[in-house]
Amino acid sequence: MFNPTPGSMNEAKGPTAPRDPHQVPPSSDEPPIDFKSLAYRNMIDKSLLNKGNTYRLKKAIDKARRGEPVTMAFIGGSITHGAGAEPLHLNCYAYRSYDLFKRMFAGEDGSSIRLIKAGVGGTSSELGIVRYERDVLRDGRANPDIVIIEFAVNDADDETKGNCYESLVLKALGAENKPAVILLFSVFESDWNLQDRLAPVGWHYHLPMVSVKDAVVDQFQWTEEQGKVISKKQFFYDIYHPTNAGHKIMSDCLGKLFEEVDRSTPDKEDYTNEKPPLIGNDFVGIKLLDRLNGDRIAVIDEGGFQEIDTDLQKAEMDDHSFGTILFPNNWMHGGTSDKHYFKMTIRSKRLIMVFKDSGSADFGCASIWVNGKRVRTADPHKVNWTHCNAILLYDEQDTDEHTVEIRMEDKQENKRFTILGFGYVS
Repeated sequence: MFNPTPGSMNEAKGPTAPRDPHQVPPSSDEPPIDFKSLAYRNMIDKSLLNKGNTYRLKKAIDKARRGEPVTMAFIGGSITHGAGAEPLHLNCYAYRSYDLFKRMFAGEDGSSIRLIKAGVGGTSSELGIVRYERDVLRDGRANPDIVIIEFAVNDADDETKGNCYESLVLKALGAENKPAVILLFSVFESDWNLQDRLAPVGWHYHLPMVSVKDAVVDQFQWTEEQGKVISKKQFFYDIYHPTNAGHKIMSDCLGKLFEEVDRSTPDKEDYTNEKPPLIGNDFVGIKLLDRLNGDRIAVIDEGGFQEIDTDLQKAEMDDHSFGTILFPNNWMHGGTSDKHYFKMTIRSKRLIMVFKDSGSADFGCASIWVNGKRVRTADPHKVNWTHCNAILLYDEQDTDEHTVEIRMEDKQENKRFTILGFGYVS
């Protein structure tokens, strides 16, 4: 039987990298949580939405048991980053799940198990698929055996309404080493998530799915006699993110999946990818373009965007306690040049631009033009804190040459604006 992880939490001081500014101190006036109770086990059991095709996950578990290297990768938003956990890098659900997997299948040493954590606060799968090869595959240096995808509370801002999400799932599934892909559905304090939109993707491809929403939401309303395990005040650090206890519950939910797959008879055949997409697969082949490789892919006139912004969003990757700068190879309009444009000519059919949001009054708006037509305005004060914002510039069926120009808006010429990079589909 699955034994949840111990209830004690590491209370050491957390790291100092920026977090979602909406966080508030958690409440502590609640009775202790009984992590060993039958009610707790029953709650965790409800999280198993679908065991899915067990072929790939069973293979990864067997590799771990044999002492062979196994890489677990997590990609998602601020919850995957670890927001609400203290210290973030050790008590986030991703680290705890990795640690649990090690103890379940790789023994006390567990040195053969590697963690890749790539959660970025305030971002959707629209950005996730742009940075997947860099942050998860490490530009070809990593080949995860297990990929956990968590965007159920971030994808309201996905302009493609699930196309980028399904494309990300297919991009992960399509790797040559055939990793197991697990869909994880977290939840907000309001009981909201996008499980109804995203879970059908998992059913379509018969993937393992774990729902934190299914585990905890109903019991929030119960009494102890009815089986209540944890209150909202205990589970949520703020209206978005879990506490240490919440992160622990998330990892135990994944542990339930691991246990069920381990003790089940493996599917004899791998899943088939011959099905047509449910929502769309238009972004599977997306690549990142930035200052580092841009001149090899497109014709670029930097105009007044010749500076490099170093005041960027950070995230604690993997098991690190320090923040890693995101999109360091950028183009910034510093406000001092007599040129106020950036121009790029590229052959592609789809293009996502990533730019910097900022709370600083030094930053201004830019208009975006494609083939001489204004398509939208990029406002860096949309959320007013330093983070990465992905927007879709065009989505066409055929590859063609496009000229993209980013111009500072009238009376904004002395302001700053940072282009972090682009995601393009040829």
